[in-house]
Amino acid sequence: MDILQKLTRFYRLLNVLSIDVALGAVCSGIFFAHILQADVTCYSLISLGLSVWIIYTTDHLLDAKKINTLATTNRHRFHQQHFQLLSVFVIVAASINAALLFFIRRPALITGIILVVLVILYLLIQHSLKFLKEIFVAIVYTAGVLLPAITNTQVFWRDWNWMVIIQFSLIALLNLIIFSWFDYENDVQDNRVSFVTIFGKSTSQVFIYLLFILSIILWVLAFSFHIETAIFLGMNTLLFIMICFYPYFSHHERYRILGDAIFFLPILILLF
Repeated sequence: MDILQKLTRFYRLLNVLSIDVALGAVCSGIFFAHILQADVTCYSLISLGLSVWIIYTTDHLLDAKKINTLATTNRHRFHQQHFQLLSVFVIVAASINAALLFFIRRPALITGIILVVLVILYLLIQHSLKFLKEIFVAIVYTAGVLLPAITNTQVFWRDWNWMVIIQFSLIALLNLIIFSWFDYENDVQDNRVSFVTIFGKSTSQVFIYLLFILSIILWVLAFSFHIETAIFLGMNTLLFIMICFYPYFSHHERYRILGDAIFFLPILILLF
């Protein structure tokens, strides 16, 4: 039991630091490389993971700095307490990422620069996005994990499996809104704006269920029982379980552990 507790604490630290989010993005990048039959280099995947970690950590640091009192969530409280050290790590990670640019193929480099510009724009105007924040982040996240594959595939864009891409982006959006739904009380207390703080918890829950229904409709329209369908079904099921068992998953932010971990599931495509 002592070993299990240590492993649990270690994983919680990875979660607070958004390292599991970065690893999940890499798993998703590998998933799309397989779907689009793309020859993706390890440098592109490392750059993807670093980019996601830099974006998430910078976002958390900016949120933590805006909170005048001690933050109510473990994540923002941690970023408040270790603000300077994490800022240094972000600079180091950005420097490593810049060095990796010399090893990344030109198409991926150009597209990546465009994506970086969009992310910087998001960080600058995030206060004005309000309820669009989760939607914008879901789009950028999906574009980011797609980037290594779409810049190295020989498959023509009209032949891409767009249904899979749309389903993945819906899962990313569901994940973010569900997180905001769980974080509602803390966001109100810390004066942070989200989709849920604007529309309310009840209305947001209805919207979450509508997104689940839309995902089911897409499965029916796709009429496909391939491994990617099974993976998405598993991801959606875990998100739905989180909603159904709210009291359990709200305790000790268990929802965040499971919600971030679902993006490890796409790596299962390599088994098939």
